[in-house]
Amino acid sequence: MFLRSNRRIKDGKEHRYYTVVESRRLQSGKVAQRQVLYLGEINDSQQGAWRKTLEVFDEQQHRCTPLSLFAEDRLVPADAIDSVPVKLSEMKLERARPYGNCWLGCELWRQLHLDRFWTEKLPQGRESVAWPQVLELLVVNRLIDPGSEFRVHRQWFEQSAMDVLLGQDFTVAEKDRLYRCLDRVLQHKQELFVHLQQRWKDLFNVEFDLLLYDLTSTYVEGEAEQNPKAKYGYSRDGRPDCKQVVIALVMTPDGLPLAYEVMDGNTSDKTTLRTFLDKIESLYGKARRVWLMDRGIPTEALLHQMRTSGQETFYLVGTSRAKVKQYEHKWLDCGRRCANRWR
Repeated sequence: MFLRSNRRIKDGKEHRYYTVVESRRLQSGKVAQRQVLYLGEINDSQQGAWRKTLEVFDEQQHRCTPLSLFAEDRLVPADAIDSVPVKLSEMKLERARPYGNCWLGCELWRQLHLDRFWTEKLPQGRESVAWPQVLELLVVNRLIDPGSEFRVHRQWFEQSAMDVLLGQDFTVAEKDRLYRCLDRVLQHKQELFVHLQQRWKDLFNVEFDLLLYDLTSTYVEGEAEQNPKAKYGYSRDGRPDCKQVVIALVMTPDGLPLAYEVMDGNTSDKTTLRTFLDKIESLYGKARRVWLMDRGIPTEALLHQMRTSGQETFYLVGTSRAKVKQYEHKWLDCGRRCANRWR
């Protein structure tokens, strides 16, 4: 990439416009240029502001010096102190990286107080890079451009501004370091859910009175011999030939996950709800809650227990087809009686 200057004479005055241009070589061998960023006009009246705000880093003295930059074909004014002529034809833009999205991800990390939480859970050891910084890199990547740890290592880190925001070099994105970080996080799963729930409540004053519960499955390639939970079962992905794991998730209508669990691939949906009812109650206390779920998840015995337990636990679940046929005539008769009353 390079900086291009375009001149235009209008009303007897010279106007100069700047653009950032990218050169790409085509398969035919020719070079095509594409405008990447339009910087607009920088006229003589605007140069005063540039002189006050522009700083150049001196690598030898390791400090920033305010300098005034002028194009090579323009005379440097006598009042310009510490001025430098610039050859636009030799200027290039290298390693252009997005900054704003990475900054926003790091700011959300701080607003949720995750920096404080993980500093306590993952204290500094003999590692050259603190584990909370490695985890922050992974979380921001999931937020902006989700990918594997290997992709973060080989591609995404170099194309982002995370090195500037974290104050770390490529050491923070070493492949083995990224994988080991996930192993350290898993043991703090329940505490993290409680922390996020409380922080979400403090920020938005929300109530967790309606919970959505559902299950899904994800299959794995190969035999997965080192994963004891990978087993053959009902595949929602249409891959019964592959082993899988079942993932159960409890979340709010706003999309905030409260709890999850990775279970064996042959786990039946009807055997999971009781565990999550107890888990949510132990984590967040007893409260008036409404559970929304598919009709294939709860059993009739468990629904009866929820109705007669005396606790403020309610549910909204689809009626099975067998129940619909069972009560069909009763509902129709009720409708006829109501219609006769209104006549």
